[in-house]
Amino acid sequence: MNEFKQRLMARQPQIGLWLGLADPYSAELAANAGFDWLLIDGEHAPNDLRSVLSQLQAVAPYRSRPIVRPMSGDAALIKQLLDIGAQTLLVPMVDTADQARALVRAVTYPPQGIRGMGSGMARASRWNAIADYLDQADDAVCLLVQVESLEGLANLDAIIAVEGVDGVFIGPADLSAAMGHRGNPGHPDVQDAIEQAILRICEAGKAAGILTPDERLARRYLELGATFVAVGVDTTVLMRGLKALSSRFKSLDTPPSPTGGY
Repeated sequence: MNEFKQRLMARQPQIGLWLGLADPYSAELAANAGFDWLLIDGEHAPNDLRSVLSQLQAVAPYRSRPIVRPMSGDAALIKQLLDIGAQTLLVPMVDTADQARALVRAVTYPPQGIRGMGSGMARASRWNAIADYLDQADDAVCLLVQVESLEGLANLDAIIAVEGVDGVFIGPADLSAAMGHRGNPGHPDVQDAIEQAILRICEAGKAAGILTPDERLARRYLELGATFVAVGVDTTVLMRGLKALSSRFKSLDTPPSPTGGY
């Protein structure tokens, strides 16, 4: 059972946190904090298959549900992530409907898809202890695609229409760079593009998601209908807290708000 997907399909807003520390102990801390979902980042954080596995194991007892972002949409990597127990994937840099369709095939067992048959060695099936795993696995997978380029934005309606894509995540950092406003996702032109994208995704009946550390923007996206919104990054939360503590004793300047990419 994929509880994140169930809540997503019920259009229940879910608040998440990005995990970039690549550590199971810190992942468990975040799970204990009560977020609805946690994004284990394999694109920009120093994660490999084993570190992703250890974080999946660390958060498993908690209500917070893990999402894994692979470094790319490579079918072999997706197969491994699904086998170690990832149920929800957020695949970056999806620009076309053809890419989206290829991802749907990668997360689906034959004959509809190309996911390799290796459940006897898979944590996902409890090493075949789940008798009907192969019959229910496809429905338990939640596929989220990340649109973050001008090409992806131009093809958004076609991407949304791909059967098997459960949600679309708008990447504000890369999108702002593509629009000529690198490091400034709050620029009015970028925000207008983001808002219009969220509305189009929701009108098509798919789930819309985004990441922003700006509380005002996060609440605005939720008002527009976004249902999976990340409101921070663990590395940023830790760094800002450490600098604030240090500054109180060493008279350092308060750290600026982050504007970099995630």
